[in-house]
Amino acid sequence: MKSSSLNMPASNPLNASSALPKLPVWQPFRGPFERWPHLTDLLIALLMFLLTLLMWSHDEAREVLAMQNLWDVITFQCAFVGSFALLWRRTHPWQVQAVILGTTILLELGLPADGIVAMAVSLYSLGRYEANTRASFIGVIATLVFVAFDQGIPVQPTAAGTVTVMLVWALWYIGRRLRFRGEYLRLLEERAKYLERERNAESERAVAAERTRIAREMHDVVAHQVSLMTVQAGAARAISRNNPQAASEAMASVEAAGRQAMTEMRHLLGVLRPTNDDTALTPQPDFNDLPALIEKVRQVLSDVDYETHGALEKMPTSVALAAYRIVQESLTNIIKHVGAAVRVQVSLRADHGTLTIRVRDDGNTIGERPMVKASIDAQSGGGHGIAGMRERAELLGGYLSAVAVDGDGFEVYAQLPTGMGKT
Repeated sequence: MKSSSLNMPASNPLNASSALPKLPVWQPFRGPFERWPHLTDLLIALLMFLLTLLMWSHDEAREVLAMQNLWDVITFQCAFVGSFALLWRRTHPWQVQAVILGTTILLELGLPADGIVAMAVSLYSLGRYEANTRASFIGVIATLVFVAFDQGIPVQPTAAGTVTVMLVWALWYIGRRLRFRGEYLRLLEERAKYLERERNAESERAVAAERTRIAREMHDVVAHQVSLMTVQAGAARAISRNNPQAASEAMASVEAAGRQAMTEMRHLLGVLRPTNDDTALTPQPDFNDLPALIEKVRQVLSDVDYETHGALEKMPTSVALAAYRIVQESLTNIIKHVGAAVRVQVSLRADHGTLTIRVRDDGNTIGERPMVKASIDAQSGGGHGIAGMRERAELLGGYLSAVAVDGDGFEVYAQLPTGMGKT
């Protein structure tokens, strides 16, 4: 799910620049080994082959280069196969080491030549690129045993033989340490990418949740206040000729409702713009604001009963806000869909860790009934009325029902857990 905190057009330069990937100011140097690995391996194999031939030309095996018989040809082929096996040193390191060790043993035991220079590169590659630790250890141990016996260390240790054995181990160990370092850096890079993805996903989830909350709050504020303003403006227009004083009072109520709607809208929209020390946010409505809400509704609905039971002042803020919005939305639906000639009962009861909210009317509908509208909204995903109230209740772990009662009446019933008074 992709979301954005602001629905800016694609042509906006700020939006376009924020979508571009941020490249680091400094990037590490990539040598030829990383840029052209296959070409590098080919050049290394060719160099090892030429160095082997050069080594043979300076000892008793120089006659081999003349290739005067079958054994000379086989020796030359061993040097060629052992050297150019390095082309697969990155993908099959232990197999390459086995081929080079086998050709070296064959040259030492049965052919008139010494080993091949490619053994040094193969040992480094065995430590650097072999992922199987057991295979890597077996390969280097087998090579150490062969070199030790070839240098006569078990029979007569010498300084040259010891240095050769240590050089074999050092080549493999250097490759192994570089492999561990590369794996460590790779894991750090993957972890950084994972944390960045999680941070972006968490930011998107937070933005989506905040946008949903703002949309729900905006609907509750605008729908309630605009409904009051519409009914009062209509009443003022109807009585303006016969009773100008009452019409003036009704328009004053419209003005007050509009001002309060603007105040709450500024509070909600304040999260979308930077804040400073001079900006003060008004608190969210709670149980203390319900009497004022009921008084406003009584200006439109003449018969509104409001009663509370239990200690409401110690309720959590989230429960108080949800209760206020549920009552507000329920009364708004009554004003929009029933009309003024209706009796309304609003009841809040707090006991045993549960807040029970009941808003009931006994009037006839003059338009579309909220329950029908809510079912349509729930299917289309675009509603904020009863669906929004039910969402508020479920977010707190409670539930809400809105059903017709006594034939013509309608009741909104909600239970919200408060976490108080539990044993």
